[in-house]
Amino acid sequence: MSSVTQHPAPAPAPAPAAHHHPSDLTFIKVALILAVITGIETSTYWWMDDAHDAAMVTLFVMMGIKFFMILLWFMHLKFDSKLFSLLFYLGLFLAVGVYMVTLFTFQFFA
Repeated sequence: MSSVTQHPAPAPAPAPAAHHHPSDLTFIKVALILAVITGIETSTYWWMDDAHDAAMVTLFVMMGIKFFMILLWFMHLKFDSKLFSLLFYLGLFLAVGVYMVTLFTFQFFA
């Protein structure tokens, strides 16, 4: 009598997480959105003079939107490791902090 030991087949290794990369159509849509925002930004040159404050607020909001769209989609931070996003934001925070210290040192806001 022979004793044969049967070992269960090893479980298949889990598939690595698929890296989602946007399609070309997605990049085209983002580029079109950026083009429309740029068109609105350039239209502020023809706004009335008494709408200067509204134009400034509008320009800053659109600047922020465009910055983060380019950052997330074209720099691929939306799809990369969270470490890369953390490093980018830490660098951005440091740069803005140094810039603000410089402005306060030279009494820019006085």
